[in-house]
Amino acid sequence: MAEKNSNLYEFTKGIIKQNPTLVTLLGMCPTLAVTTMAKNGIGMGLATTFVLVCSNFVISLLKNAIPKAVRLPCFIVIIAGFVTLIEFLMKGYIPELYSALGVFLSLITVNCIILGRAEAFASKNKIFPSVLDGLGMGLGFTLSLFTMGSIREILGTGSWFGFKIPFLCDDPMTVFIMPAGGFFVLGCLIALVNKIANKKPPKEISCSGCPNAALCKGQCRTESEEA
Repeated sequence: MAEKNSNLYEFTKGIIKQNPTLVTLLGMCPTLAVTTMAKNGIGMGLATTFVLVCSNFVISLLKNAIPKAVRLPCFIVIIAGFVTLIEFLMKGYIPELYSALGVFLSLITVNCIILGRAEAFASKNKIFPSVLDGLGMGLGFTLSLFTMGSIREILGTGSWFGFKIPFLCDDPMTVFIMPAGGFFVLGCLIALVNKIANKKPPKEISCSGCPNAALCKGQCRTESEEA
């Protein structure tokens, strides 16, 4: 397990332990809106990751130069600049995905994940940890959207990235590409990830507290802590 406040911890915390979508419940609008297909989830996740990493880098670099009284407007201007850049890139090179994401691509500017990491982390830490924080949170967000989009696409359309799924393609459960299906899948994923994130580590006990001390012969054993 990564030591808290280490670089590895800053990178990995956003994947499961502090997953921005499934644990802290941020960015719900794009999560529910664009995850009808797996490729849309990947596209939104990677675009958000790009903005997270770049904005964290710049905000951490300028944290001592930005007056506290106007820090939030400054953060939003920085974030909006990178959102505009990723919009131009996607519109020029992947117009199909740009059209599929629609207005939610522009709304990355006000995504609570990005502004939250800027305020809570990048504005208080050095550049390298801030970049790792943005990369980890973006990866966690991308994985969440990709997983949710895959489940909804497979069950709702009977296909995945254009490949037909046997036994599902002939009679798909279209409810999964509707809002109700999105909420259902999101709820199941939230329950699963929180179960994993809050799982208690094994507890070591000495032979003196072991009911089978006579059989242990001086060897300590490990038991899972009771919930």
